[in-house]
Amino acid sequence: MKRRRQRHIAGIQRLIDLETQAWNAGDTETLTGLFHPHMVWPWPPHSRAHNPLAWEFVQGRYNKTRWKKRWQQLFDQYILVRNARKTLKIEVSAEGDGAFAVVAVNTLWQHKTTGKKMLWKGLAGKGYTKTKGGWKLIFHTGLLQYKGRAFPPGRRR
Repeated sequence: MKRRRQRHIAGIQRLIDLETQAWNAGDTETLTGLFHPHMVWPWPPHSRAHNPLAWEFVQGRYNKTRWKKRWQQLFDQYILVRNARKTLKIEVSAEGDGAFAVVAVNTLWQHKTTGKKMLWKGLAGKGYTKTKGGWKLIFHTGLLQYKGRAFPPGRRR
Protein backbone atom coordinates (compact mmCIF):
# COMPACT_ATOMS: atom_id res chain seq x y z
CA MET A 1 0.00 0.00 0.00
CA LYS A 2 2.78 2.44 0.94
CA ARG A 3 4.71 1.64 -2.25
CA ARG A 4 1.60 2.28 -4.39
CA ARG A 5 1.03 5.60 -2.61
CA GLN A 6 4.63 6.61 -3.31
CA ARG A 7 4.16 5.74 -7.01
CA HIS A 8 1.06 7.95 -7.11
CA ILE A 9 2.94 10.81 -5.45
CA ALA A 10 5.80 10.40 -7.93
CA GLY A 11 3.28 10.46 -10.80
CA ILE A 12 1.75 13.70 -9.57
CA GLN A 13 5.21 15.23 -9.14
CA ARG A 14 6.04 14.29 -12.75
CA LEU A 15 2.93 16.17 -13.90
CA ILE A 16 3.88 19.22 -11.83
CA ASP A 17 7.39 19.11 -13.32
CA LEU A 18 6.00 18.67 -16.84
CA GLU A 19 3.72 21.68 -16.33
CA THR A 20 6.71 23.77 -15.22
CA GLN A 21 8.68 22.66 -18.29
CA ALA A 22 5.72 23.56 -20.54
CA TRP A 23 5.52 27.08 -19.05
CA ASN A 24 9.30 27.46 -19.44
CA ALA A 25 9.18 26.40 -23.09
CA GLY A 26 5.96 28.22 -24.02
CA ASP A 27 4.58 24.82 -25.05
CA THR A 28 0.79 25.11 -25.22
CA GLU A 29 0.35 21.56 -26.52
CA THR A 30 2.06 19.95 -23.52
CA LEU A 31 0.36 22.35 -21.13
CA THR A 32 -3.14 21.57 -22.39
CA GLY A 33 -2.35 17.84 -22.51
CA LEU A 34 -2.18 17.82 -18.71
CA PHE A 35 -5.83 18.74 -18.23
CA HIS A 36 -8.88 16.58 -17.74
CA PRO A 37 -11.68 17.51 -20.19
CA HIS A 38 -13.76 18.75 -17.25
CA MET A 39 -10.98 20.92 -15.80
CA VAL A 40 -11.99 24.16 -14.06
CA TRP A 41 -9.71 26.95 -12.90
CA PRO A 42 -11.14 29.71 -10.67
CA TRP A 43 -8.86 32.70 -10.28
CA PRO A 44 -8.75 35.30 -7.51
CA PRO A 45 -8.61 38.95 -8.67
CA HIS A 46 -5.38 39.36 -6.64
CA SER A 47 -3.13 37.17 -4.50
CA ARG A 48 -4.68 38.28 -1.19
CA ALA A 49 -8.30 37.56 -2.21
CA HIS A 50 -8.77 34.59 0.12
CA ASN A 51 -12.54 34.85 0.07
CA PRO A 52 -13.74 32.66 -2.82
CA LEU A 53 -16.79 34.89 -3.24
CA ALA A 54 -14.48 37.29 -5.12
CA TRP A 55 -12.96 34.65 -7.43
CA GLU A 56 -13.69 34.56 -11.16
CA PHE A 57 -13.69 32.09 -14.02
CA VAL A 58 -11.37 33.76 -16.51
CA GLN A 59 -11.44 30.92 -19.05
CA GLY A 60 -14.47 28.85 -18.08
CA ARG A 61 -14.44 25.06 -18.22
CA TYR A 62 -11.54 23.52 -20.14
CA ASN A 63 -11.68 23.98 -23.89
CA LYS A 64 -8.40 23.01 -25.53
CA THR A 65 -8.70 25.39 -28.49
CA ARG A 66 -9.70 28.40 -26.39
CA TRP A 67 -7.13 27.76 -23.65
CA LYS A 68 -4.29 27.16 -26.12
CA LYS A 69 -5.15 30.41 -27.90
CA ARG A 70 -5.14 32.43 -24.66
CA TRP A 71 -1.81 30.99 -23.53
CA GLN A 72 -0.25 31.39 -26.94
CA GLN A 73 -1.19 35.07 -26.76
CA LEU A 74 0.59 35.24 -23.39
CA PHE A 75 3.72 33.57 -24.82
CA ASP A 76 3.64 35.83 -27.88
CA GLN A 77 3.35 39.02 -25.82
CA TYR A 78 5.53 38.27 -22.79
CA ILE A 79 9.03 37.05 -22.02
CA LEU A 80 9.30 34.59 -19.16
CA VAL A 81 11.87 36.16 -16.83
CA ARG A 82 11.58 33.72 -13.93
CA ASN A 83 9.54 30.61 -13.23
CA ALA A 84 10.37 29.33 -9.76
CA ARG A 85 8.05 26.61 -8.51
CA LYS A 86 8.28 24.34 -5.50
CA THR A 87 5.98 21.49 -4.55
CA LEU A 88 5.07 21.86 -0.87
CA LYS A 89 2.59 19.01 -0.51
CA ILE A 90 1.10 16.10 -2.41
CA GLU A 91 -1.74 14.18 -0.79
CA VAL A 92 -3.25 11.08 -2.41
CA SER A 93 -6.67 9.68 -1.48
CA ALA A 94 -6.78 6.33 0.33
CA GLU A 95 -8.40 4.89 -2.80
CA GLY A 96 -5.56 6.13 -5.01
CA ASP A 97 -7.97 7.80 -7.43
CA GLY A 98 -7.63 11.45 -6.43
CA ALA A 99 -4.82 13.73 -5.33
CA PHE A 100 -4.21 17.26 -4.19
CA ALA A 101 -0.99 19.24 -4.50
CA VAL A 102 0.13 22.62 -3.20
CA VAL A 103 2.74 24.37 -5.31
CA ALA A 104 4.48 27.63 -4.47
CA VAL A 105 4.77 29.73 -7.63
CA ASN A 106 6.92 32.77 -8.27
CA THR A 107 6.70 33.55 -11.98
CA LEU A 108 7.70 36.87 -13.51
CA TRP A 109 6.70 37.91 -17.02
CA GLN A 110 7.80 41.02 -18.92
CA HIS A 111 5.84 42.47 -21.82
CA LYS A 112 7.92 42.35 -25.00
CA THR A 113 6.88 45.83 -26.17
CA THR A 114 6.14 47.90 -23.08
CA GLY A 115 8.49 46.20 -20.62
CA LYS A 116 5.67 46.11 -18.05
CA LYS A 117 6.13 43.30 -15.54
CA MET A 118 3.46 40.83 -14.46
CA LEU A 119 4.04 38.72 -11.35
CA TRP A 120 2.32 35.45 -10.55
CA LYS A 121 3.17 34.69 -6.94
CA GLY A 122 1.50 32.57 -4.30
CA LEU A 123 0.28 29.08 -3.55
CA ALA A 124 -1.67 27.06 -6.10
CA GLY A 125 -4.06 24.30 -5.07
CA LYS A 126 -4.11 21.58 -7.72
CA GLY A 127 -6.63 18.71 -7.82
CA TYR A 128 -5.85 15.57 -9.81
CA THR A 129 -8.04 12.67 -10.85
CA LYS A 130 -6.93 9.21 -11.93
CA THR A 131 -8.23 8.24 -15.36
CA LYS A 132 -7.69 5.16 -17.55
CA GLY A 133 -4.96 7.15 -19.31
CA GLY A 134 -3.24 8.24 -16.07
CA TRP A 135 -3.43 11.27 -13.82
CA LYS A 136 -5.04 14.48 -15.11
CA LEU A 137 -5.32 17.92 -13.57
CA ILE A 138 -9.04 18.55 -12.98
CA PHE A 139 -9.05 21.55 -10.64
CA HIS A 140 -6.69 24.42 -10.00
CA THR A 141 -7.09 27.47 -7.81
CA GLY A 142 -5.38 30.69 -8.73
CA LEU A 143 -2.43 31.90 -6.71
CA LEU A 144 -2.93 33.13 -3.16
CA GLN A 145 -0.33 34.53 -0.78
CA TYR A 146 -0.34 33.58 2.89
CA LYS A 147 1.58 35.01 5.83
CA GLY A 148 4.67 33.03 6.68
CA ARG A 149 4.91 31.41 3.24
CA ALA A 150 7.73 33.31 1.59
CA PHE A 151 9.15 31.79 -1.56
CA PRO A 152 12.66 32.92 -2.54
CA PRO A 153 12.57 34.46 -6.03
CA GLY A 154 15.70 32.77 -7.37
CA ARG A 155 14.94 29.18 -6.34
CA ARG A 156 13.70 26.62 -8.80
CA ARG A 157 12.29 23.24 -8.09
